[in-house]
Amino acid sequence: MPAALHGVFPYLVSPVDDDGRVMRPVLARLVEHLIDAGIHGLTPLGSTGEFAYLTREQKLAVVETVVEVARGRVPVIAGVADTTVAGAVSLAREVMARGADGVMATLEAYFPVSDAGIEDYFTRIAAEVAGPVVLYTNPSFQRADLSLPLIRRLSRVPNIRYIKDASTNTGRLLSILGETEGRMQVFAASSHIPACVMLIGGVGWMAGPACLVPRQSVALYDRARAGDWPGAMALQRALWPVNQAFARYGLAACVKAGLDLQGFPVGAPIPPQAPLDGAGIEDLRGILARVGGLGDG
Repeated sequence: MPAALHGVFPYLVSPVDDDGRVMRPVLARLVEHLIDAGIHGLTPLGSTGEFAYLTREQKLAVVETVVEVARGRVPVIAGVADTTVAGAVSLAREVMARGADGVMATLEAYFPVSDAGIEDYFTRIAAEVAGPVVLYTNPSFQRADLSLPLIRRLSRVPNIRYIKDASTNTGRLLSILGETEGRMQVFAASSHIPACVMLIGGVGWMAGPACLVPRQSVALYDRARAGDWPGAMALQRALWPVNQAFARYGLAACVKAGLDLQGFPVGAPIPPQAPLDGAGIEDLRGILARVGGLGDG
């Protein structure tokens, strides 16, 4: 199992061409760029990676590419999500066989699922993973959220060691830290202010915007970890417009358009998602220019 996870883990986009092929060369170049920028880990197949829109073959091609390029320099925590236990367990087994260091597990649900069903889902994924498991819960997207008693029980599974909670409720994060008594660490979501999550005991963040501003994100993390809260908040305020654009324009559409502006032709979001229009691209161009996010590809 890799050393304790911490720091900035960009949610990678999934570059797919019009014929459905994963564009491995541009993804490889993006991975090298992010590692050079000092990020602490990589998370393919997150929300920004459009996991819900990819075939099994596309998902595995993304993970294979990221693992091959990373070459063990940073941990690769691959997203695993499905509507069934069998599908999620199978995907977890396959991404680990391709060299992932751990998984970020998400429950997709069409119908509501009981706490017992959710617990079974995550516990059985963890049993397939010889590495850390990060739970991901986002009530904006999911029909099945994780209750605090359920999180407490899951924290006793030895390799379920982290949670990314995107509820935007800082009090809930404090409750999670208290309920799990040190067994589970918290990663921030983009919808939180990462510096504040670090202040209350978080260990970093997993987020799509870090693809666009990796060096700036690492600088913010370093200041927060050093306890330089005025410096961290100064950087957080400067970067906040990037998160606002991320929320305003949609996850993959925003980050893919931004990466294209930076010289990474990662393609459009997978239909029926729409790409940014001209006005949105120019708005994003101005935001990135103001935070030093252009001319860096």
